Amino acid sequence: MTIDPKKRDVALVVDDSPETLRLLTDALDGAGMTVMVALDGASAMRIAEQITPDIVLLDAVMPGIDGFETCRRMKRDAGLDGVPIIFMTGLAETEHIVRGLEAGGVDYVTKPIVVEEMLARIRVHLANARMTQSARAALDVSGRYLLAVNSAGKLLWATPQAQRLLSDTLAGDGEDFVLPDPMPQWLDQAQKGKSGAKTATMASFPGNDQLRLQYMGKLGPNEFLLRLAKDTSGDLPAEFSSELGLTTREGEVLSWLAKGKTNRDIAQILGLSPRTVDKHLEQIYSKLGVENRTAAAAIAVNARNRRG
Repeated sequence: MTIDPKKRDVALVVDDSPETLRLLTDALDGAGMTVMVALDGASAMRIAEQITPDIVLLDAVMPGIDGFETCRRMKRDAGLDGVPIIFMTGLAETEHIVRGLEAGGVDYVTKPIVVEEMLARIRVHLANARMTQSARAALDVSGRYLLAVNSAGKLLWATPQAQRLLSDTLAGDGEDFVLPDPMPQWLDQAQKGKSGAKTATMASFPGNDQLRLQYMGKLGPNEFLLRLAKDTSGDLPAEFSSELGLTTREGEVLSWLAKGKTNRDIAQILGLSPRTVDKHLEQIYSKLGVENRTAAAAIAVNARNRRG
């Protein structure tokens, strides 16, 4: 039974029992996987820093750094946070199972290990991990301003575009970024759906009203998807739009058009669909009496210069 005939997945097995290591090494090798082994948590971390495994099978109780702490440390490592970790334990008590899941594990099996059951669980979690990685990769290249945080507001991941906007606007430094108060409280209210109003799903950063977050949904037990947007309405005096006979939103679209942004860029910046941006541009061209974006942008630049 080969888990993936096209690629040898790498499994890191961490256990202080030679018998367990031998059993799993033979089973995983027979299933077409490359196996790395470690006798304790410290050794596992050193190995994982050199070669990123596709999955980790982790004994819960070991001398030195136990499995729970090893899991927590792996999940704090940006390169390992997406690697599924399955706990192996002889402890069937609920408290130990909960500890493993809270530490970041995706599953657990009790000893003595049933090989067929373990391989079945591995297949499921490898497939789930690949789907998640593919989805994030697609988001990264889509140009979307998306990020995910946990319930405490700590950044779990962000698309490159969102990362840049956070860094440029808030001087955030990547993995250490945490939503400032009272945004975690807003997140709690938004994900519980305490209000049906649209404003309840959006919030501005304290001290920076132009940078807004929109709650998009729950991705996992403690992972929430947010969309980042920069509200540019404050950049434009109300007279800019009225002077040109445009609505406020049309003025915002035109302003970004004059800055060389594509329709897709404008949609992302203003939180609109590309189709809505196209409709706004049709109205703008009609009201300005022009036929294309170049002519519209020229009128916007001239209007800005007159006001400046």
